[in-house]
Amino acid sequence: MNFVFFDIECASVYKYTAKICAFGYVLCDEKFNIIKKEDILINPKGKFHLTDGKGERGLVLPYEYADFKNYPVFTEVYPKIKELLEDKNNLVFGHATLNDVNYLNLETKRFKLPSFSFTYSDSQLMYMTSISDFTRQFGLEYITRNLDVEFTPHRAADDAYATMKVVEALAAKHDCSGVELEKLLGIKRGKISDYKVTRPDSLKFAHYRKMKEVEKEERAKRKVLFYNAISRRCKVVNQKLKGVTFNFSRVLEDKVDISIPLVEKIRKSGGKYTDKVMECSVYVCEDGDDSIRTKNAKDNVNLRIINLAELGELLND
Repeated sequence: MNFVFFDIECASVYKYTAKICAFGYVLCDEKFNIIKKEDILINPKGKFHLTDGKGERGLVLPYEYADFKNYPVFTEVYPKIKELLEDKNNLVFGHATLNDVNYLNLETKRFKLPSFSFTYSDSQLMYMTSISDFTRQFGLEYITRNLDVEFTPHRAADDAYATMKVVEALAAKHDCSGVELEKLLGIKRGKISDYKVTRPDSLKFAHYRKMKEVEKEERAKRKVLFYNAISRRCKVVNQKLKGVTFNFSRVLEDKVDISIPLVEKIRKSGGKYTDKVMECSVYVCEDGDDSIRTKNAKDNVNLRIINLAELGELLND
């Protein structure tokens, strides 16, 4: 059994098109001895419109763009790529592989070619599963920096090589072979067939998604409780806070055992509560809150920002 690690670079990516300009791969044996490393450069038959992960211009590929018109088009290299990825003796890997598989899918549709058909794994998912952290997407540069792997980012063959080194390091960390690593991490391989693409998964990641879904449902319930509470009529006892409109951070709103009684005391003292941060005159948040709502509040120079202790002083509580 051999391993194929691949990476794709595109001249441009839109919703229904991905014009591939480079297919890089590393073919190695089960002990990560490299058999072949190659950059297949492709005429994308379109202009270069490069964006970073945020969709902003600025990404630069380490190639001479003017040379691409001299390279073969995708239809000419398609048989070689298809044979490599569909070889039953090859296990296919990538990094954030779902994106690259979707690019292949879009190009086969663009040129009216038969669909690819192979299963694949993802070094990003394997790394996240290994460290049990699914709170962010770990880029190839971040992971390889920690592993002291040197490569040229966005050169497709080098990205493929770096992906191989990540998997090799994970196998060494878990003291197993590359073949055993997926089973040990509980990885379910993704698949492309008949133009349909499924993403790879892991047992830990599935558990994490389920946990986040439960948390989301609980937050929704607390949100309903909070807004039902602030919508109820309230008898005003004094006018201490007359003319003062409050808004809480989302974190504070979410703590309904604290936020609901505080809002009731504000309203009893003649104050008001709004769910829009830009409509309040006093914003309340806990120390260290760096949420988007709190950052927006801090950008408003006319807004008074206080913490819970200061709110307690206003309420004489």
